Amino acid sequence: MSNKPEQQVKPDSATEAPRLLDRVRDRLRLKHYSLRTETAYLGWIKRYILFHGKRHPADMGKAEAEAFLSSLAVERNVSASTQSQALSALLFLYREVLALELPWLDDVTRAKKPVRLPTVLTRAETLALLEKIENAELHLIVSLLYGSGLRLLEGLRLRVKDVDLARNEIVVREGKGGKDRVTMIPLQLVEPLRAQIARTKAVHEADLARGKGEVWLPDALAVKYPNAARALGWQYVFPAAGFSTDPRSGEVRRHHVDEKRVQRAVKQAAARAGIVKPVSPHTLRHSFATHLLEGGYDIRTVQELLGHADVSTTMIYTHVLNKGGRGVKSPLD
Repeated sequence: MSNKPEQQVKPDSATEAPRLLDRVRDRLRLKHYSLRTETAYLGWIKRYILFHGKRHPADMGKAEAEAFLSSLAVERNVSASTQSQALSALLFLYREVLALELPWLDDVTRAKKPVRLPTVLTRAETLALLEKIENAELHLIVSLLYGSGLRLLEGLRLRVKDVDLARNEIVVREGKGGKDRVTMIPLQLVEPLRAQIARTKAVHEADLARGKGEVWLPDALAVKYPNAARALGWQYVFPAAGFSTDPRSGEVRRHHVDEKRVQRAVKQAAARAGIVKPVSPHTLRHSFATHLLEGGYDIRTVQELLGHADVSTTMIYTHVLNKGGRGVKSPLD
């Protein structure tokens, strides 16, 4: 049953679908959504339209949205977070592109995300994993993820200007939720980072000599500061080995190290170290938080270093502090 306003007249869906996706893409870029989010949202909206026989979304309502989301859970067995992303894409489509504020948008049932305890490595396991990463650059990246509590892309997107070796600080720009925060640089990584930045400078100077050397800048900074894209401070600390084409602008630039390289390196190192737990780069962030709490640091400090908006998110790491059963001693012991 349609929930559209009676006065709305829809064009033929077969000819409108491509134009609709272009409108979605334009709106996403106008609101500065990331390329990853853009790709994901466009994919879900396209699947939604195809699922209902190429009907125009404005001709559909709560029943169609719930049928699509239910099919994801029942037939494709997707996770709650994946289903939630699909719903977010539909919400964006209706509210931001079609400008339809319909009551059913807020009533669509969201899948409840199960509470999962994070996988955490012991200190010995963490050191064993790091020892098995042979590539020096990847070893530095992974060490930084653990030693500074960074998410994978936060580490790879580091700019030279945001690494303060004199103060042993890293400014994480636009982390999760678009927030900035400050975290520490481990003392044993100061000199390796200094050497890495020197290599980055040499690569950048060679690029400039070849008439290149520009890097992608967020939002409209490239317009506001025309020379910033070629400045050393804006270059990635961990630049890619070669150039790549920006899928949005078509510009050929040097991006940062591909995250898949780091993911593979961590997985392979864990296997070589004999670690049977499922390990990813994000496991190192979990381990960072847990080991700080084990060391006696208060949870509010850890919350700030991780960039959590709510301390309840940080509280999940208290489960590994050798206090199983909320600190109650088992009668068997």
